[in-house]
Formats: sequence, C-alpha cells, structure tokens
Amino acid sequence: MIKPLNDYLLLEKLPSEKKVGSIVLTTEKKQGNIATVVALGPGRREEGKLVAIEGIALGDKVIYREYAGTEYEDGEHKYLLLKAEDVLAVVND
Repeated sequence: MIKPLNDYLLLEKLPSEKKVGSIVLTTEKKQGNIATVVALGPGRREEGKLVAIEGIALGDKVIYREYAGTEYEDGEHKYLLLKAEDVLAVVND
C-alpha cells in the first residue's frame, strides 16, 4: 500500500466504466472529480510543529481540483496522490 507523506492524500478514483461480461457500460453524466480517500499523510510542519490535515477522514468522498496530483494505477484500481489543499469539498451522501 502507498503511504502518503506530509500533507498529501491518496484517493481512489471512482470507476467511470463498468464491465459486465463482454459489455462495457459507461456513465452518461460526467461524474466530475470525485474520489474516495484511502490514506492520509500525517500533516505539514509549520515552525517545527506538526499541523494535521483537518476536515478530511478515511473513507470520505471528496471533490478535488481538476488536473491536480499524480495518477497511479495498480491493476484495476486507479489512484491519485495530491495535496490536501487541492480538495475542494467533502461529499455527504
């Protein structure tokens, strides 16, 4: 598993396609930049003190800035590593 450093988050991108047998289903609506938080870094250092990431928890669905972060694929899973400041909102279902 990937362990983010500093104030970085690891997000798992929601699939836009679903394969059923040999048929590939795609979502009509653009889902936007929504992903699930799977790991959090410890936070950033300010004046020698650790400032933890606030307002975001493991398992939260979040909306993040377009073109932010670094993508990583592991098998069928697509991940995104980005700074906490690139998260715009937490989605409450």
